Amino acid sequence: MSILVMKFGGTSVATLDRIARAAKRVAVEVANGHNVIVIVSAMSGKTNELVGWVNETSPLYDAREYDAVVSSGENVTAGLMALRLQEMDVPARSWQGWQVPLKTNSAHSSARIEEIPPENILAKFDEGMKVAVVAGFQGISPEGRITTLGRGGSDTTAVAFAAAFEAVRCDIYTDVDGVYTTDPRICDKARKLDRIAFEEMLELASLGAKVLQTRSVELAMRYKVKLRVLSSFEEMSDDAGTLVCDEEDIMESNVVAGVAYSRDEAKMTLISVADRPGIAAAIFGPLAEAGVNVDMIVQNISEDGRTDMTFSCPVDQVARAEEAMRKAQDAGEISYHELISDKDVAKVSVVGIGMRSHAGVAAKMFDALSSEGVNIKVITTSEIKISVLIDRKYMELAVQALHDCFELEKAA
Repeated sequence: MSILVMKFGGTSVATLDRIARAAKRVAVEVANGHNVIVIVSAMSGKTNELVGWVNETSPLYDAREYDAVVSSGENVTAGLMALRLQEMDVPARSWQGWQVPLKTNSAHSSARIEEIPPENILAKFDEGMKVAVVAGFQGISPEGRITTLGRGGSDTTAVAFAAAFEAVRCDIYTDVDGVYTTDPRICDKARKLDRIAFEEMLELASLGAKVLQTRSVELAMRYKVKLRVLSSFEEMSDDAGTLVCDEEDIMESNVVAGVAYSRDEAKMTLISVADRPGIAAAIFGPLAEAGVNVDMIVQNISEDGRTDMTFSCPVDQVARAEEAMRKAQDAGEISYHELISDKDVAKVSVVGIGMRSHAGVAAKMFDALSSEGVNIKVITTSEIKISVLIDRKYMELAVQALHDCFELEKAA
């Protein structure tokens, strides 16, 4: 019997009516001959409410108790989904992470999955169970404590189950009907993609696209899990949604697959840093220790033994970065004349596996931005992406210009 994994996000199970609608989709797949593992998130807004209760009760909380509280939202959804399926005469039961068991490390609130033994669920399938409704986002540590996988962790749970059970596919149901060439709220010409390569989806997810959690795409790429992103509010069809798959499974694709953006970026520049061996480590070591997520890095040409070092980070980490640099200077680890922080920038990126074999993408991108009067502050590139930092006020204009420039509204 083939196994299909279906994951329903918070908006897809936000009410009892939506849980019933999701259950009908599960019943269809059972009728099609699949045993189904359903991964559920907490009902929309519930996790935020639980986090708020924890913070209000204990600002300096014990992370183990945080996980015990915050994971409870998924338990409620799993039980309600199983009850709804039973009412439809579909043999189903709910599973919490520890019952599977989904084994993780001991990093509470950001645990990593280590193993999902399939024996318990497979034994129940053999006994006649058709649907295992598993609470997403949670597992169990070696010490026997409940752990959580970090926000968006239900996506990762779903892909990990698909890999562990060698599922035919992993369907991620959400409030959008697939992966688009860019955000349809910004560009009305945005087009839904029928297929996208793992590498492209991973880049888009890491650059700001909110459709899938980055870790879930990494897992899918590693274990060759076919992912399908589709809406729980659209009618079911064989060609619904977007399939995330191997590059070899895509017959034709545009040079650029999509345009991503991240609004809440900051640009920080250390003016006149000593240009010597080890200076980069002396700067970025303290930033890493302070938990600052550095992205783009540019070092200017050295003059008289001094240089400028520019990097980007999330805007809400600027204060942490400034404090880390001050401490490093006070400790004599680095020396700089000034630290300039620009909190009014955005990152815009173009992504596409076709860039490996096509020259001129960067020139075309820069020309399009120049034509719209958009000044580029920082540039970084990789094999399949080009990212730029620009003034935040030009972000939407830049996204629209690049979408038009690469004619992403047209299929390959």
